[in-house]
Amino acid sequence: MTAYTNEAIAALAERLLDRTLPKDQWTHAAHLTATLRLVRVRDAGLERDLPNIIRAYNVAVGGVNDDHGGYHETITQAYLAGIRAFAAGLAPETPDAEAAAALLATPMGDKAWPLTHWSRERLFSVEARRGWVDPDLKALAHPPGA
Repeated sequence: MTAYTNEAIAALAERLLDRTLPKDQWTHAAHLTATLRLVRVRDAGLERDLPNIIRAYNVAVGGVNDDHGGYHETITQAYLAGIRAFAAGLAPETPDAEAAAALLATPMGDKAWPLTHWSRERLFSVEARRGWVDPDLKALAHPPGA
């Protein structure tokens, strides 16, 4: 599991925003850690803004955002809602590094976490990639917009 310092977390989020983060550093842990940082420092409007942040980053590192790859709305919004709920339970003075380590130790830290809520077919459908699709296996404890 990746351990981040407070400084590395701030830099990770900034490099995502300015699209200078090397593609090989955009791991599952980095996705969650950067999102946690953004929730903690600029939460307002992330449901609207995060999709475009991720899409722009994907293109900047040579990726695409289409029906088969790149940005995925259902996964992004599910993680964002879960991370927001997680962050709400943190004391405001909790250092980013401590918060990120705790987040990555939760079930969300496992890349397969969405598959505990969605069947593979439903989650990786074009419909789920383009827009929000409700889970078909188990409801989320913290669904988007709740």
